[in-house]
Amino acid sequence: MQNFTADKLFSFENTIAADIFCDVLYPFEVLPKISGFIKQLSKTLDPDIFEQKGKDIFIAKTAKVAKSASITGPCIIDEGAEIRHCAFIRGNAIVGKNAVVGNSTELKNVILFDNVQVPHYNYVGDSVLGYRAHMGAGAITSNVKSDKSLVVLKYDSKTLDTGLKKFGAIIGDCVEVGCGTVLNPGTIIGKNTNIYPLSMVRGCLPKNSIYKRQGEIVEKN
Repeated sequence: MQNFTADKLFSFENTIAADIFCDVLYPFEVLPKISGFIKQLSKTLDPDIFEQKGKDIFIAKTAKVAKSASITGPCIIDEGAEIRHCAFIRGNAIVGKNAVVGNSTELKNVILFDNVQVPHYNYVGDSVLGYRAHMGAGAITSNVKSDKSLVVLKYDSKTLDTGLKKFGAIIGDCVEVGCGTVLNPGTIIGKNTNIYPLSMVRGCLPKNSIYKRQGEIVEKN
């Protein structure tokens, strides 16, 4: 599982949340820490850049937030981000610089690195999306197994218990997720990988890959 450690998936200079990864090996370890981290980080935010808009809600003055968007804290929305019409941020969310959270997109317990785009009818829960990751229209994370058991990661006949009941997806830098795709609980996608539209993805996908369908993953040329 060493190919899926936090340092192999993300460029930490591209997030205000870099410090949350300092004491973890695997990125899913930050998921239970997001709420507390936001509350601590908010105490250090520059008031010339951020405004407090509600209980534990801090929004950069250069961010664009639609009046119809619903935002619950703890939440930090960084500079230049765009929160569009009817976006639903349920709390424990960090939205990076120049990120886009689109029409009817729902976020819960997430970290979006800078320049992430979840612009059309997406659900992203208990997940981390790396720099410039993009989810196509209708692509979602599924964050709880149908039998409600704890999520176990599997890769190359190896397994890793996460100890988490709620764990959506960890998406590395510059990943493209096609429209209508479902990322099953505990999905990890390596950097610079593309997922075909209407895919049903589970497990760990290596970096620089193209996911065509389950059982057919090819390396990029």
